[in-house]
Amino acid sequence: MGLLTYSSGRTRVKICGLKTAADVDSAVSAGVDAVGFVFYPPSVRAVSPNMAAQLISRLPAGVDAVGLVVNATDAEFAAIRAAASITLWQFHGDETPERCAELAAGEPWMKAARVGAGFAFDDFSLQYGDANAFLLDALVEGYGGGGVPFDWQGIPQTWVSENAPRVVLSGGLNTHNVGEAIARLHPCAVDVSSGVERSRGVKDPALMTEFVKAVRAADAKASSQ
Repeated sequence: MGLLTYSSGRTRVKICGLKTAADVDSAVSAGVDAVGFVFYPPSVRAVSPNMAAQLISRLPAGVDAVGLVVNATDAEFAAIRAAASITLWQFHGDETPERCAELAAGEPWMKAARVGAGFAFDDFSLQYGDANAFLLDALVEGYGGGGVPFDWQGIPQTWVSENAPRVVLSGGLNTHNVGEAIARLHPCAVDVSSGVERSRGVKDPALMTEFVKAVRAADAKASSQ
């Protein structure tokens, strides 16, 4: 099905920052739609292109392999593409729309928005209008993975309604708050990393399973209303 197959009754799930075969197997068993691999060396969740290739080989058909890059150079990006079978690119740095399109070269991509006070949602979606999806993350020091939620109430309802099929909600999600986020925003997908970790950068299989169950419970509740 893939991460960006929008359905009003089923929120897609991406777990990001996977580093081991056990992580990937647990995420797949939990029922995710996508797994994310971080190609950003300063991150505790970073993997090499060759490591990612080995992990991606464990994915069944229909589960997206998302490549997260941050201001990657041409050479860095080429090395990732040559080794790893990425099906969806996630640009998480300061890339311009033109840079995103150039690197993706016709392949699906999404642009991360670092949402802080006064964030201009309309300007962002207009600027990156060619993106397949908009990933909403919290404005933190560095580039993502901070486990910090942003104020979902600050997202204009009209913007949400217009863009829901392309919205991937991230930023501090966990088992306890993802239901509220889904009920409020009805995004195409949700993205979690630190919210399913037992310690920084170390995924917990039980938390991954609980997170997906919480998403499915939120979908069931929304369908019954």
